[in-house]
Amino acid sequence: MDLDDDKGSLAQVNHVILVLSGKGGVGKSTMTTEIALALRHTGKKVGILDVDLCGPSIPRMLSVDMQEVHQCDAGWVPVYTDPSKSLAIMSIGFLLENPDDAVVWRGPKKNALIGQFVSDVAWGELDYLLVDTPPGTSDEHLSIVENLRKHKLDGAIIVTTPQAVSTGDVRREITFCKKTGVRILGIVENMSGFVCPYCSECSNVFSKGGGEELAKLTGSPFLGCVPLDPQLSTSIEEGKDFIKAFPESATFSAINLITQAVLANLESA
Repeated sequence: MDLDDDKGSLAQVNHVILVLSGKGGVGKSTMTTEIALALRHTGKKVGILDVDLCGPSIPRMLSVDMQEVHQCDAGWVPVYTDPSKSLAIMSIGFLLENPDDAVVWRGPKKNALIGQFVSDVAWGELDYLLVDTPPGTSDEHLSIVENLRKHKLDGAIIVTTPQAVSTGDVRREITFCKKTGVRILGIVENMSGFVCPYCSECSNVFSKGGGEELAKLTGSPFLGCVPLDPQLSTSIEEGKDFIKAFPESATFSAINLITQAVLANLESA
């Protein structure tokens, strides 16, 4: 049997990264989107698999929420954000009649869908596939890891905030990774400081440094801090490419440094 055939739809995907968070509201999907865009701006072909069943927001963030998913002989065809097909998206949001509908399914149906999403999407050639997961740790996470492990899984990026670090949720996420054998690529502290929309100065309105301290305590890499930036929030809400619109911003610099750290980690291996 050809090893590529055994990997199914991920046969031509070089790297697969989970994006995790201990709780909702920490900007996990925002970080997934921005890291994907930053990777694309370095010339990489990127995909996002949105299996956040609690709130599949990736299509809206990339302004493709009105698109429909089609099938081909190889499976579901992902939605592309641009004619060059450098950023591909597959999301449960495409399968809902109304994007605001709640996904009220029992575990077996959710796990079956996750299995389909991992094995039946015709990604083609990709340098990176980012997997946006539900917040917390659940049966869905176990299903995602088990299904991806059959093919490939490089590791996980854990997103937290200064406030969330002290709740213990992110520690449970780290424990989940260690117990399931998922490599932690690094911790990102999101909403770390506030960028003034008028002068672009970043102020530490909130506490800062908890993510880095937690990384030290748990022996995990620390990837960096991303401030709370109104321009980023607006870009996400309007489905615009923040990195293209604000390449000189401190927030872009922070996201770019995180992305470069991930690239250096995986491509030097």
